Amino acid sequence: MYQPPAFRETDLETQQAFIAAHPLGLLISAGEGLLANPIPFLLYAAEGPLGTLRCHMSRANPQWKALGQSPDVLVVFQGTEHYITPSWYPQKAVDGKVVPTWNYAIVQARGTARVIEDAAWLHANVSALTAQHEGSRQKPWAVSDAPDAYIASQLKGIVGIEIEIAAIDAKFKASQNRPELDRVGVAHGLAAETDAEAPAMRELVKARGGI
Repeated sequence: MYQPPAFRETDLETQQAFIAAHPLGLLISAGEGLLANPIPFLLYAAEGPLGTLRCHMSRANPQWKALGQSPDVLVVFQGTEHYITPSWYPQKAVDGKVVPTWNYAIVQARGTARVIEDAAWLHANVSALTAQHEGSRQKPWAVSDAPDAYIASQLKGIVGIEIEIAAIDAKFKASQNRPELDRVGVAHGLAAETDAEAPAMRELVKARGGI
């Protein structure tokens, strides 16, 4: 990933927190060409120097078989993103030397995938994933709510994937390379936008730009 210094984030705790907050990762690997599937991951931050990712996918998905031959993977976790118009830059009125851009937050993790078919591992992973996303609900659903025989049959239809993270990169592109007045202009401009992404990007611009 192209990493201008202004946008690079190297703090592991920040990188891991981002993955936890945006767990739907794009799993990319080689097969007959490149393969890519969006999959919800669980991060075990303390397992391995950089953490370990676990997930599962359908047996009908050919990617897991391809991982047996080409286990090197890239997992991309995407956060907030937004178009940035140069009309928000005060610099536009000075010399007109401004262009549009796109701000975004992203973390990429690389590692070697291990395919797991053990039923106990799969049950534990599905239970942990469910608890992660159901725990805060008023009436959380648990794997144990379904009949044992039904769950056992469902587990036969999936395979597990474990990836010990070997390298991790984070990029938070939030107008840090612009002068302070332009950063303020971007924040003000985003405040007037009505789309769902604008508030989160505005907060990122303010946090990363020190405004």
